[in-house]
Amino acid sequence: MSSAASSGGASSSASASAAAPGSIKGKVGVILPDTKSSVRWQTADAPLLKAAFDKAGIASDIQNAQNSATQMATIADQMIAGGVTVLAIVNLDNASGAAIEKKAATQGVKTLDYDRLTLGGSASAYVSFNNVKVGELQGTGLATCMGAGNKNIIYLNGSPTDSNATDFAKGAHNILDKITSYKKVGEQAVAGWDNQVAATDFEQLFTAAGQKVDGVLAANDGLGNAAISILKKNNLTVPVTGQDASAQGMQNILDGTQCMSVYKPVKQEAVALAAAAIALAKGGTPETTGTLTDTQTKRAVPAVLLDPIAITKTNINVPIKDGYLKLADVCTAAYQAKCTAAGVTG
Repeated sequence: MSSAASSGGASSSASASAAAPGSIKGKVGVILPDTKSSVRWQTADAPLLKAAFDKAGIASDIQNAQNSATQMATIADQMIAGGVTVLAIVNLDNASGAAIEKKAATQGVKTLDYDRLTLGGSASAYVSFNNVKVGELQGTGLATCMGAGNKNIIYLNGSPTDSNATDFAKGAHNILDKITSYKKVGEQAVAGWDNQVAATDFEQLFTAAGQKVDGVLAANDGLGNAAISILKKNNLTVPVTGQDASAQGMQNILDGTQCMSVYKPVKQEAVALAAAAIALAKGGTPETTGTLTDTQTKRAVPAVLLDPIAITKTNINVPIKDGYLKLADVCTAAYQAKCTAAGVTG
């Protein structure tokens, strides 16, 4: 995904938008991480960010690194050479993200962390959701779906290089570790949020647990679906969590193979990033809601932390009515009857 409307080469700058007459001086560059770990980067963030910048009247260039830290660094260099005055990144790992931010600073370019905090970085602000709360919603959802009694849980966490994934896991454990009848029988951080790797990881954990599993704390819908594929192969259905409120995740919830997902209203995040970038472009300071501590540098990073929403079969309409999902993508012909039964109308 190189633009809001295209999924072409990662280095394309087709998403650059010209500022309107009388608009804000400067230009904002945004580098998204990939199109594989979650469909949201392609279907939601890119178009919503472009719309937010266009509405504000500031030129923008939105590209995707396609899961390559080298490509992200190259795009950053090209954007800086192309005149961006503010650069926002969703890092692929802390070290490469921090290097980009350090280089940008030497060129007088302000930086922002979008969605993922870059540990060891130097961004002026961080715009995201309360990621510990995301994990707490997942833990609460899984506990509700599993119920009381002795339960075996496998944790399928996000990438070990993603600071958000650490927060998701922390939040989930905040809830589930307090329930003494629950037992962790396996836990794995999935490299690169790769869904194929997740399937292999889960199958190994599932086998090691003697296939005695009562619930899966999966960090997002893609990882959850990977676990579901292995469970199906073994003719087993247990509660599985997710995140990102993807169409596939919603269909899994309708099927009863996924317990819940977490919806992060990306439009709010995109608008918040645009506001922060515009403040920096004007030479000001972004309005934030608090701070988050960079555990490497101990720096208090100014942050905008938005509230996530738990999604179950009872409120699948929420991301659809928000325009995050299309009704037709969730309620395909194969799911029309289940949508009707669940009252999913958009």
